[in-house]
Amino acid sequence: MIIVLGSVMVKDGRIDEALKISQQHVNRSRNEPGCIAHGVHLDFENPQRLVFVEKWSDQVSLSQHFKEPTSIAFVKEIKEIVTHSPEITIYDAIQLK
Repeated sequence: MIIVLGSVMVKDGRIDEALKISQQHVNRSRNEPGCIAHGVHLDFENPQRLVFVEKWSDQVSLSQHFKEPTSIAFVKEIKEIVTHSPEITIYDAIQLK
């Protein structure tokens, strides 16, 4: 299983817009082959930070997700309203239970 943790810092006054486009992206991604879970969360300690948590069945599925035109469009769109480049970390995980 592949786990993706990502986050963005949103420009002041743009959080509602960021949440809207992020949730649209999450909803689309959930229907892609290999997507186990995909969510966007508002950081309670920093309300300008969005956190993305994803689970994919394998690296092939995640790679295809990154190639999807809608994913590419989302990245371009979100980059316009964040303070710096998104942070992303990808883990190859084994579920213990």
